[in-house]
Amino acid sequence: MTVSHASIQTPATYLIGVDTGGTYTDAAIIEERTHRVIASAKAITTKGDLAIGVTEAITQAVAKLPQGLKPQDIAMVSVSTTLATNAVVEGHGSAVGVVLIGFDAAMVARTGIADAFAGMPIEVIAGGHDHNGHAPHPLDTEALELALARMADKVDAFAVAATFAVRNAEHERQARELIVARTGKPVTLSTELSSSLDAPRRALTAALNARLISRVSTLIDAVNRSMADLKISCPLMIVKGDGTLALAQSVATRPIETVLSGPAASLVGAQWLSGLNDFIMSDMGGTTTDLGVLINGRPQVTQEGAEVGGWRTMVRAIDVRTIGLGGDSEVALGAQGKLTINPQRVVPVSLIAQRYPEVLALLEADLADVDGGGSMHGRFVLLPFGASQASLTGELSAREAEVLQRVTERPQAFRKIATSSTAQRALVSLKQKGLVQISAFTPSDASHVLGLQNNWSQPAAFMAAQLGCRLRSMKFPTPELTRAYAQDVWSETVRLTSRAILETAFGMNLSNDLLANAVCRGQPAVGLAVVRMAPSMPVVAVGGPVKIYYGEVAKRLDCQMVFPDYCDVANAVGAAMGVVAKSVTVRVAGDGSGLFVLHSTMGTQQFTDPALALASATELARTSARDAVVAMGAQEPEVKISLHKQLLPNATSDAGLLEAVIVAEAIGRPDAVV
Repeated sequence: MTVSHASIQTPATYLIGVDTGGTYTDAAIIEERTHRVIASAKAITTKGDLAIGVTEAITQAVAKLPQGLKPQDIAMVSVSTTLATNAVVEGHGSAVGVVLIGFDAAMVARTGIADAFAGMPIEVIAGGHDHNGHAPHPLDTEALELALARMADKVDAFAVAATFAVRNAEHERQARELIVARTGKPVTLSTELSSSLDAPRRALTAALNARLISRVSTLIDAVNRSMADLKISCPLMIVKGDGTLALAQSVATRPIETVLSGPAASLVGAQWLSGLNDFIMSDMGGTTTDLGVLINGRPQVTQEGAEVGGWRTMVRAIDVRTIGLGGDSEVALGAQGKLTINPQRVVPVSLIAQRYPEVLALLEADLADVDGGGSMHGRFVLLPFGASQASLTGELSAREAEVLQRVTERPQAFRKIATSSTAQRALVSLKQKGLVQISAFTPSDASHVLGLQNNWSQPAAFMAAQLGCRLRSMKFPTPELTRAYAQDVWSETVRLTSRAILETAFGMNLSNDLLANAVCRGQPAVGLAVVRMAPSMPVVAVGGPVKIYYGEVAKRLDCQMVFPDYCDVANAVGAAMGVVAKSVTVRVAGDGSGLFVLHSTMGTQQFTDPALALASATELARTSARDAVVAMGAQEPEVKISLHKQLLPNATSDAGLLEAVIVAEAIGRPDAVV
């Protein structure tokens, strides 16, 4: 019997995208052959043990498939994360020793490392190269040995930067070999992260990277444990800040490249889900709102490097604007009862009441307490989800350690823990260190009061709103006043969102603009003039809470608002649909006398034939980019070459070449899904 080839079908394979955000861990399952999202799920991010949230999200997504999903059918798991971004912003990270080779005092000061990280040990060693890639002095290995003896017991990782290392990285590589041989600890080289000549900024980027290695390694380990529990055996990819993918093991040593990974994945997912090539993306999560622009199908990429936590790195990343506004932002009351939405994230009261029903009794006790408590009412303290006292680590003062011992996995009234001003300060510090979490009233709670959201405890949200309303008006509120208070919180969230989208469209800050503020408040006129401001392109809204707020945003801005299917897990979809890419730059410099020098991190080469120099530089860039992409998990990448030449005045051929910059960009799909 003959079998028709048409009747033989290739077994379906699936891609799983995961995003670990500050509030939720999202999962999306995509059928690779048809490029369809077939299931998605959300789970609470368990910062105490990330594997718990990752496993729960993937398990819930798989459970939605009627036919189930065999582990062997999964071709790839890809993860985007805000872990690195949050760690930089919050000042968390490992202890790092910095080795600067060939730096003078002014260059050391320009790194900004001493200002960014007080007490970080910095050692300056003789060596480095000049602008031609030559070494005026050998690397002072004796001085490096002495420096390591001073630092090794105090640090967990090292960062190394040398002058003109992008012209010749030999001394950086020698230093790493010696450091690893003596200490066995991870080492970040500045040239592995950037090809820029700016040595001080390369040094800062390397120091930031070294601080993050343990953080991202924790995530990779958590996802690997989750995959093992689910019997999934396939490549694990991580989304980088420019929206591209890399194998987890290659990112483990370059975690700084995952800064802005979450927003980058959202932009990729927003395009893939909406099918649009020109739009403003607004991604609202529990903690932040990220805004970016796609023009002609290409994301805007910052050429200066991602700026995170006030520090300008040299990491290629999508140009996104991140503001502290989400469903879990803290609602606060200022002077004269002025309502504000703070950028700090807290856990919604309705969420912890859903998980811990005893919170309802605690809220009732706060409502019954009319003698004191005030601003502490409706606030609770507990350990991070998934954490236990035994799993917590960190350098603590005696007062912080004492307060932390009183915090448990179950919520307690804030006023019972913060019994003094010093205890309050200790709690704030513990929260900043990620060792405790605070629960309070949020826009998500207001949405539960208004019936716009119903996934958590509505009674708890209503009682928390009553407490806020009582604090604002100084009298026990009626149900009508309580709902009006929740409406004010919701409307303020809409106003701030509208302004963020307008500012992205204008490319400038509009906080003091009378007309823009009127539009964002939903005020149709100023005096006798009708006011209208609208983005000139559609807004693609993604993220869990967007449908609660963005319908009203569309009315106030009179703009086209697009809610694509699966918009609530766009970041997880973007994580699964990314590509692997790498850009490599090689330079050729002419001196006007017939000598042409090729410069790369591999060293220098001299030529007397400009055509041969350019051909060698092009081949080196092409091979380096291709090999890097293959190492990051791609197969058969496409390589594009760009060449920019600058000739000497009056020169008519390459014999008069002053400088040539060759950039090779390799792009490929992950090996498992080609």
